[in-house]
Amino acid sequence: MRTIEWKDGVTTTIDQTKLPNRTVFLKIRSCSEMASAINDMKLRGAPLIGVATAYALALTAYHSEAKTKDALMKELEESAETLRKTRPTAVNLFWAIDRILKKAKETHGNAETLAKAVVEEAQLMANEDIEINRKIGKYGSELINDNDVVLTHCNAGSLATVDYGTALAVVRTAWEQGKQVKVVATETRPKMQGAKLTVYELKRDGIPVTLITDSMVGYVMFKHLASKVIVGADRIVKDAVINKIGTYTIAVLAHEHNIPFYVAAPTSTFDLAHESKDIIIEERNPKEVTHFGSKRITPKGTSVLNPAFDVTPLKYVAAIICEKGILSADEIARNPITERI
Repeated sequence: MRTIEWKDGVTTTIDQTKLPNRTVFLKIRSCSEMASAINDMKLRGAPLIGVATAYALALTAYHSEAKTKDALMKELEESAETLRKTRPTAVNLFWAIDRILKKAKETHGNAETLAKAVVEEAQLMANEDIEINRKIGKYGSELINDNDVVLTHCNAGSLATVDYGTALAVVRTAWEQGKQVKVVATETRPKMQGAKLTVYELKRDGIPVTLITDSMVGYVMFKHLASKVIVGADRIVKDAVINKIGTYTIAVLAHEHNIPFYVAAPTSTFDLAHESKDIIIEERNPKEVTHFGSKRITPKGTSVLNPAFDVTPLKYVAAIICEKGILSADEIARNPITERI
């Protein structure tokens, strides 16, 4: 199921805030509309955010009335600055901006030629994402045995990508190979992406899934109810994986119970020029914690800490699965960009 598509200057994507009860499609016609959708998490997931960012710049180019290449480049730079302010942690957003702007600067010709090149590059990035996810699934399935129970956190499925997913790509591929794999999905407070999105995807595909609250992870591992952990990532730096809040807790518990902890992510999520101390962790609206939907569940005036992500040191990561293969934590620390990619 393709999550985002481009046609004639309109980007169509699923409004993930409406799932699983309703399937609503957003018709996005401008960069500002796309920036709002990203900021409000109507679309989310690092790989999807990257492609959506590319499409946002393509919308600017497609609808521009600029008469010169320089004028259009200025509009693209302004749009890029708007996008940079949406979500600071997921590196795919910045990767997409850099790739589109690089393509634009390298394109010779007039404004029309430049606009066409930007749209084509964005569409190429979307198609690449699907192929990359298939490769992640292929490599990762080698780590899955028949009758494995995979615990996953948040949503790293087709809804977090253009199609097929990252962590769930591994599960899907193993299932397609005939392996009797099952999934334990955490609810993923406070936005409930696991309960709303991961369970939705797996039930749609007929893959057995059991939903647990976030605080049940230790119990599940203690009772030997999960044999592996596979999560996605929003940024992989030289010393750590940055992913949805709660990932670090799961990694520590997996280490304590000798359960392999794997991360599945495309190389566009790698940011090996930085360490975890360099990264801004996004803080979100306190109402995500104090309210359940529109209903307040805490006393007024309650102090809230609401980071969207946490940091998992690589010592807890058994391997990282990307489109180039399966990388060890040591290879990441040595920077495999120059060795394997």
